[in-house]
Amino acid sequence: MIEASVRWLSATEAAHRVSAGQVNPQDVVQAHLDAIDRFDSRIHAYIHVDRNARSASGVTLAVKDSQPVAGMPYTYGTQSWRDRIAEQDAVPVSRARTAGMAILGKTNLPELAASIGTTNTIFPATQNPWREGVTPGGSSGGSGAAVAAGMASVALGGDTGGSIRIPASCCGVVGLRPTPDRIPSEEVDVIVLQSRGPMTRTVADARLLFSVMTATSPNGAQPKRRALIGMADSSALGADPAVREACHRAARALESAGNEIEQIKWDPEPVTEGYGVVRRASMASFPADLSTFGPGIRKLAAEGRGLTAMDYFQAFEKATDAANRAVGVPLQTRYDFLLTPTLGLLPMPIENVPPFLGEEWARYVQFVLPVSFARTPAISIPAGLHDGLPVGVQLVGRFAQEYELLDFAEQLEKMPGFGFQRPPDME
Repeated sequence: MIEASVRWLSATEAAHRVSAGQVNPQDVVQAHLDAIDRFDSRIHAYIHVDRNARSASGVTLAVKDSQPVAGMPYTYGTQSWRDRIAEQDAVPVSRARTAGMAILGKTNLPELAASIGTTNTIFPATQNPWREGVTPGGSSGGSGAAVAAGMASVALGGDTGGSIRIPASCCGVVGLRPTPDRIPSEEVDVIVLQSRGPMTRTVADARLLFSVMTATSPNGAQPKRRALIGMADSSALGADPAVREACHRAARALESAGNEIEQIKWDPEPVTEGYGVVRRASMASFPADLSTFGPGIRKLAAEGRGLTAMDYFQAFEKATDAANRAVGVPLQTRYDFLLTPTLGLLPMPIENVPPFLGEEWARYVQFVLPVSFARTPAISIPAGLHDGLPVGVQLVGRFAQEYELLDFAEQLEKMPGFGFQRPPDME
């Protein structure tokens, strides 16, 4: 009988115990497989599970189904690729294998990763481990749910317009969006915004997985004792009072540790407008049959095929300029980090998830999307609960300074009211 508690070991702790001879690495794999058997018929985080997964390190990894794992389905949530099987691993998956991690399986996502929920026409909708019927966020919703429910040590997600940070906030886990291209991709990124990154239960695990997948190491520099932080808690689009309060709690906690907070302006509307054009073009570029797409995606992709090159470039320039003014320039000229709510709204019932690129969607992503266009790293940290559902806050760092951002995020994670909590009924 496998001791159930090993299922909740952090990746760093599991690796340490395996190295010390205190835990059999396959016991961790089996504990996660047992949890999948118990809970995933309700949560639907996975679309494929490898029952023969092997680990040398005691760490298990779930992989979003927008990234290839040799011999496993590679559907991207669309009917066109329902039967596609990947022939080789993505680079970060290969590096994880080399580090001794077990690849448990592939996790669910919306069609073409184009939603802030996790539903498609192939697989059942992914549920939030905190409450059935509530969205886990998207598009890396399956990865976020798997980690939150203790059905994997860590997971690999992908983030173009917030797709790691959104489900991290909704599921109450840590989600790091690195600077684009820091974690390699075999795909051609036509919009040069995509980032692969870790979804974990602790910042230390995010650091570990980022290190493995980038083949880099922390520089060992001590974090600044006193950081200057620019905080934005709302915009002209408005934000739910609960997410604003989470941001203010984080600000007070960071101030109590000796950091300085300054209010900054946040203008996401030019970014969301520009992204609407850019994302339609990217969906139209998928090498798949448009007639097989779901109705919503088919409409957006068809609109994308009607765009001109000038439409695309003008939209991209508009969005990037606004993002640089809000995020990039302040970080390069004044602030060490930025602090915002992760999302503008709380997790909602699955049937109420706003349509992709619509007005309510713009409120939802108002804090994550400008950061994507600024091409800076960002991390969502669990910031407690509201009405029994998780709330997250976002910390944003300077270009390619992920380790500095992780060190700072770890300070906040250790403060009362922050960090991962186990969802109810998951034991």
